[in-house]
Amino acid sequence: MVEMVLSNISTLQEQPSVQLSSRTKNSRKIYVEGYGCAANKFDLEIMLAHLANAGYRLVESADLSNVILINTCAVKKPTEDRIIGRIRLLSRLNKPLIIAGCLPKIDFKAVLKAAPDLSAALGPQDVDKILLAVRCAENGKRNVVFCSVRSIAKLEQPKIRLNPAIEIIAISEGCTGACTFCCVRFARGTLCSYPKETIVKRVSQAVSQGLKEIWLTSQDNGAYGLDIDEDLAELLTECCRVDGKFMSRVGMMNPDHVLRILPKLVESYKNEKIFKFVHVPVQSGDDATLARMNRRYTAKGFKKIVSKFRKVIPTVTLSTDIICGFPGESQEAFEKTVRLIEDVEPDIVNISKFFPRPRTPAMRMKQLDVTEVMDRSRKLTDLVKKISLDRNQRWLNWEGEILVDEKGRDSSWIGRNFAYKPIVVKSRRNLVGRFLRARVNKARSTFLEAEIIDYL
Repeated sequence: MVEMVLSNISTLQEQPSVQLSSRTKNSRKIYVEGYGCAANKFDLEIMLAHLANAGYRLVESADLSNVILINTCAVKKPTEDRIIGRIRLLSRLNKPLIIAGCLPKIDFKAVLKAAPDLSAALGPQDVDKILLAVRCAENGKRNVVFCSVRSIAKLEQPKIRLNPAIEIIAISEGCTGACTFCCVRFARGTLCSYPKETIVKRVSQAVSQGLKEIWLTSQDNGAYGLDIDEDLAELLTECCRVDGKFMSRVGMMNPDHVLRILPKLVESYKNEKIFKFVHVPVQSGDDATLARMNRRYTAKGFKKIVSKFRKVIPTVTLSTDIICGFPGESQEAFEKTVRLIEDVEPDIVNISKFFPRPRTPAMRMKQLDVTEVMDRSRKLTDLVKKISLDRNQRWLNWEGEILVDEKGRDSSWIGRNFAYKPIVVKSRRNLVGRFLRARVNKARSTFLEAEIIDYL
């Protein structure tokens, strides 16, 4: 799923097929693959709209296409490796190939090595140039690079939803951080927040079109407004004033920015139109390791955030991220991370084994033994599975409203309750975008199962 996946910004995700246009039998045919986080999905939606408006038609097989487009992610080394493998395979078809997304700005040498004859490459700030890139491809040009520094006004661009049940709205581009392990800032740049009024207008437009689920996304939602004298809490409050029945999911927020607006943020989360879901990545429970990561907060600060949210909203779903084996992480430092997870008991923990990324300071640090990193990751994974299952079991026999936002396997559908818990139900009806009343009867470590009580 998408942060499903959403947020799971760390998970390689291929987007579902989207029909663009069939205006004429001679419409140009394009094959598209998309990977990465909600912000990447938002960018792809913009590119799809430009292609549709120009008469292009999406096909389900690269063999049937005239042009191939891959929207890439490079947040992690394993993710990059899988995408590079895919680029290498598709380039062998000898068809015009366009590489978009973060990877061209993070590791263009790797892209060129995989596809020396690629037609064009464009970064996240150049999604509006997709038609120029396609025309370059159709005209037989090679290695044309579109590389802008500042982002365009993306909220003013047309877009086609990848998921008809979800409206993705980017609230900003870039970040204010300089984490020593992160390469995404090289692709997304420095913070550029979009006007609050424009964001609220997009929410209102989506709700008026029948959308029930809104994703507010960026590289760091907590940093929103630092450059325009606004803040996330105020934005959420304004978005919730939009008339209509809908739910908003707030994307990842780094702890240092959450601490800055903590009381206001928690207060804004009390609104019934916001999913009680908080994604705050701690990365390590050891302050010395956090300092080497240049994370600008402490483990105590993270625990303060958790305590405040759970005091006001006891059923809040807490998601966090951990990096295992960061350079210099001692066994004692790792044990501090384990104790933090045991104390805090997050509902979701996205565990990443450390891999050095291009041009980052952490790449020049002394690396830990790979075997030790693997062992730590396995230990933490076992702990997290146990905690996640325990927390999900607390939802057994819960009965209430869920919003279906995704098709599952066979006759199953995935919905979300007010705490954004994934709840699987079964029905032969098409339930996407519908509210249901359901009762949870089984708990797994990563989702809940329920029976449908009523169709609302």
